[in-house]
Amino acid sequence: MKDTPQDIDPVESQEWQEAVEDVIERDGADRAHFLLDKAVQRARAAGAKLPFSSTTPYQNTISPDDEVDMPGDHEMEWRIRTINRWNAMATVVKRNKESSEYGGHIASFASSAALYDIGLNHFWRSKSAIHGGDLVFFQGHVVPGIYARSFMEGRISEEELKNFRSEVAGGGLSSYPHPWLMPEYWQFPTVSMGLGPLMAIYQARFMKYLHNRGLIDAADRKVWAFLGDGEMDEPESQGAIALAAREGLDNLIFVVNCNLQRLDGPVRGNGKIVQELEGNFRGSGWDVIKLLWGKGWDELLEKDTSGRLRQLMDETIDGDYQTFKSKDGAYIRKHFFGKYPETAELVKDWTDDQIWALRRGGHDPKKVYNAFMRATKADGQPTVLLVKTVKGYGMGTAGEGQNTTHQQKKMQFDQLKAMRDRFKIPVTDAELEKDIPFVSLNNAQKAYLAERRKDLGGAFPKRETQSEKLEIPALDKFKGQLESTGDREISTTMAFVRILTTLLRDKKIGKRVVPIVPDESRTFGMEGLFRSVGIYNPLGQHYTPEDRDQMMYYKESLDGQVLQEGINEAGAMADWIAAATAYSNHGVPMIPFFIYYSMFGFQRIGDLAWAAGDSRARGFMLGGTAGRTTLNGEGLQHEDGHSHILASTVPNCISYDPTFSYEVAVIVQNGMKRMFEDQEDVFFYLTLMNENYQHPEMPMGSEEGIIRGLYRMSKTAKPAKKHVNLMGSGTILVQAIKAAELLKEDFGVTSDIWSATSFNELARDCQDALRFNRLNPFAEQRKAYATELLEGVKGPIIAATDYMKNYAEQIRPCVPGRFTVLGTDGFGRSDSRVNLRRHFEVDANHIAAAAMVDLWREGLVSDKDLEKAMKKYDIDGGKPNPRTA
Repeated sequence: MKDTPQDIDPVESQEWQEAVEDVIERDGADRAHFLLDKAVQRARAAGAKLPFSSTTPYQNTISPDDEVDMPGDHEMEWRIRTINRWNAMATVVKRNKESSEYGGHIASFASSAALYDIGLNHFWRSKSAIHGGDLVFFQGHVVPGIYARSFMEGRISEEELKNFRSEVAGGGLSSYPHPWLMPEYWQFPTVSMGLGPLMAIYQARFMKYLHNRGLIDAADRKVWAFLGDGEMDEPESQGAIALAAREGLDNLIFVVNCNLQRLDGPVRGNGKIVQELEGNFRGSGWDVIKLLWGKGWDELLEKDTSGRLRQLMDETIDGDYQTFKSKDGAYIRKHFFGKYPETAELVKDWTDDQIWALRRGGHDPKKVYNAFMRATKADGQPTVLLVKTVKGYGMGTAGEGQNTTHQQKKMQFDQLKAMRDRFKIPVTDAELEKDIPFVSLNNAQKAYLAERRKDLGGAFPKRETQSEKLEIPALDKFKGQLESTGDREISTTMAFVRILTTLLRDKKIGKRVVPIVPDESRTFGMEGLFRSVGIYNPLGQHYTPEDRDQMMYYKESLDGQVLQEGINEAGAMADWIAAATAYSNHGVPMIPFFIYYSMFGFQRIGDLAWAAGDSRARGFMLGGTAGRTTLNGEGLQHEDGHSHILASTVPNCISYDPTFSYEVAVIVQNGMKRMFEDQEDVFFYLTLMNENYQHPEMPMGSEEGIIRGLYRMSKTAKPAKKHVNLMGSGTILVQAIKAAELLKEDFGVTSDIWSATSFNELARDCQDALRFNRLNPFAEQRKAYATELLEGVKGPIIAATDYMKNYAEQIRPCVPGRFTVLGTDGFGRSDSRVNLRRHFEVDANHIAAAAMVDLWREGLVSDKDLEKAMKKYDIDGGKPNPRTA
């Protein structure tokens, strides 16, 4: 550390300080800031190397003189808040007396009860006829307190509280905010830490997008995100804060509960997390409001004429601050105030109890109210509130300020008595010995809460489950994609872009379509959208693009429709979630299409995809340049052979690997109907390829099979004795078709061709049939769709895809007869498509050879013909396994 420079002229220094104070007194702090900023600029221009600091002193941003009175009945709110604390604690402790399996968290809500109480009583508006409603991302670990609040309001029953974390039999409450499990209550899943902040930023951004495109009136609606200071270590938590500032998201408010503790111990024991976060956010362009000290500290700071208390606040590190709150007033007197004579003097006439009663800012309702009020008046920039609290506040020896407090699920009798006495809870010793009773409000308290929520539009949190139904175009609207391309070769990516263009031009739903691209529009052939619908930018376009004289120049505009997110898959996915949940959050169903390199989808943003499922998102994800061998030159880090395996892990994700343009059209049209007419809470994943080939006309009667996952696209009129069924998806189906030609020409083997648009959907149907049969052995046994189609077909079945073998292997239990699977297990590598397919054993030769081996095993091919086939198709049985090569 560098030494602090010596003051070589104290008199001059004092004159400068007095001049600044005089400017503040005469013209205000903004004028002083302007003058000092100009002085710094001049000094730097003259060559002075001035240090930069994006932090302010470790004090409250809002001075006592600038505070306004908080409305409402303060005593009534305190009484209700203490009961809320008690019931939140009882929710967890009662469950864990029954069994420690249930878990739960007490300390997080204990530290932030005042924050949620002030928000619910005075700020958060529910959706109503006159207001679109605020959006609030509740911190995952505080849910017992939110449930307890709803219990006091009569929205949740005592029986439901008793069944906290018992959902299987119904009538229970989710462990964390889960819209999938409590669809009329929770809006956003947040407990996968880091995703809440990221999604909140893009929800605020999408709200502006809808407003600027004239689809909603955002008015004064806000997005609030409640976060933990430990959660801010997640890269996603701060990964998009620059975007929020760059786009002036003044509808966004972060509230970081700085209780200085994460799950195991201090967040920054040797440092100061508040100062670190202030620097990060202020440096990114956010307004930062620090709320560190409660009202009791105001008197001490006013008496601090020496400045020692302010110095002590600045230099004390978080590990010590945590220790102070785990001890008592005597310890704080000795180890904090006792550090300097001047600070010891400030409290010499105070009792230890008075010192212990000094509160952190997050436990002072009036100061919380003022911080929230200032945040709601932001103009042109997002706001972050850094609120200092005590983890486990009110839990006493059961965990207040202790490293173990996050895991605390139980409290002893004396600890419960201490908490009861501290908050004056109307519970007797006899009642405590028998149980930990929930406390209901009296009529006056109930009426007060009801009035507060009535003024704010109604119950909160609350999620809307339905919205207007969109009129989806009929399939024949995509006539061009249902017809043969003739001799012209195109990719499925090109087919999709044409479908998207048709939708954007549709007079009824075109405005609802949201194209989302990370930074690969030209890769996917989507640059035509730049000119036709524009790229969204809240600032418009103040520069002249270098390609302005071209037809498809780079056009940004305030009402642009394309969301172009840069090289930012996580941000684009968060954007997609915001669009895919707009039907619920804004009452305006939007149809988002997020297209990206498939390798950088589920593998990279899998946690967000899971959150999308939990959020009941509705929309399309499109993995471009998909398949292990299709994106041939990019190699190991780019070649996707497993995204469908990953997609299958999200229960309400419907995934497809189409080969032809008509399949893409059928899947997209059906998906829109399911999501936006029938209002199913599902989302769709399609893989698209950049390989060009001819596309046939849609076979008559194939629509159901395309949707369900399998259909026979060509059937041999007169099957030979040697007959096989070749099945595939994506570009490898084209290889299967070529294999059929080889087999016919070389060995007289006939083939039926099967297009498996979704092995995942087939597998789910198969599993459902097997489950029914297992649970209902005496009922008429069900047949899986794949079984119905393949039962009785002649010859073995060979399935080949551009994905891991497990993708097609999923349906083996429901495939009658011989079934051989080829796939692309192993790391990708750079080479030509021909060589890659050869390497991974999914080219036409390997498919044909596999068919001959199966025919030989069934006694339909002689040893001589098999040897001839293996030689002709250049099959090397000793070649290294591509999975391990």
